[in-house]
Amino acid sequence: MLRLEARREPSQAMVFGAPLIAVGLTLLAGSLLFGALGHDPVTALRVFFVEPISTANGLAELCLKATPLALCAIGLAIGFRAGVWNIGAEGQLVVGAIAGGGVALLFPQGGSAGLVGLAALAGAAGGLAWAAIPAWLRTRFNANEILTSLMLTYVAGLLLQYLVIGPWKDPMGFNFPQSRTFHRDTMLPILLEGSRLNLGAPIALLAILAGWLLLSRSLLGFQVRVVGLAPAAGVYAGFAPKSIVWFTLLLSGALAGLAGAFEVVGPIGQLLPSISPGYGFTAIIVAFLGRLHPIGILIASLLVALTYLGGEAGQILLRLPIAATGVFQGLLLFFLLACDFLIRYRIRIGGRHREAAP
Repeated sequence: MLRLEARREPSQAMVFGAPLIAVGLTLLAGSLLFGALGHDPVTALRVFFVEPISTANGLAELCLKATPLALCAIGLAIGFRAGVWNIGAEGQLVVGAIAGGGVALLFPQGGSAGLVGLAALAGAAGGLAWAAIPAWLRTRFNANEILTSLMLTYVAGLLLQYLVIGPWKDPMGFNFPQSRTFHRDTMLPILLEGSRLNLGAPIALLAILAGWLLLSRSLLGFQVRVVGLAPAAGVYAGFAPKSIVWFTLLLSGALAGLAGAFEVVGPIGQLLPSISPGYGFTAIIVAFLGRLHPIGILIASLLVALTYLGGEAGQILLRLPIAATGVFQGLLLFFLLACDFLIRYRIRIGGRHREAAP
């Protein structure tokens, strides 16, 4: 018979093994799902996970999709390490897109290649300002940042819709809800000719490197980890929990806003009613799949980006619904949370032992 047995201490092997098991179970569940829909599972999985990256342009698209995921996830992970639960990265991304797009719209004739840097800075500032609202509410009134940051996401979405339908609407756009297309001087430079891969990808890599240095090589990173693991110990050591709340929320907001600016001055090239398929929410999955570690987040962002590409390929080649991408991401999160249970417990077969296994 099967039974659960508590471990004497958390299993370090399962800390890193659980994400791999979760990925395997997701593929297995996906195979069963494809079979139930009348598709050959092997062929469907190949279409979903192999075909999208079988060319150089496909690999470029993978890096392009992974860029906003990595930027959002590294900021969220630093906050999660401190016990600060920013769930509103999607809203901060949208406000960053509005701010960056607003700078691009101010210069319809271009004028300088440095404008793209100004748009990126505006995007980061917009996301930072939007994250400052739940930070202030948390430190001033002890309001739960999960709720406040999440609710502000919908406010940001409505603000974007108002702008592209109202004052920022393209007068030559045949009444479509969209802004004017941005000038080339305000667009991110393309890194690979013939693809959409732009300068945002190496900047995301730099952000991941900076996150690793912050968490592992700085006093501030040590404070973040201590406050997250043992808040009372942090107070005893003289750390300021409110300062950590402000720092982590503003940092995650700035990175999410930067991701939003990169989207609109990158592959999109204008403001639309929807500029993200949910990168800010999906980044939460990326952060936990990567074990809140920068290197893990880099790998996880590429894997989850592949589900977006696979969903698009599945719609074209298998006529799957657009919800297929969300199903895979949901399965991945479900199995990851389920497998995390094995960090503190193990499954036993047979009779009861007298003492728990190590």
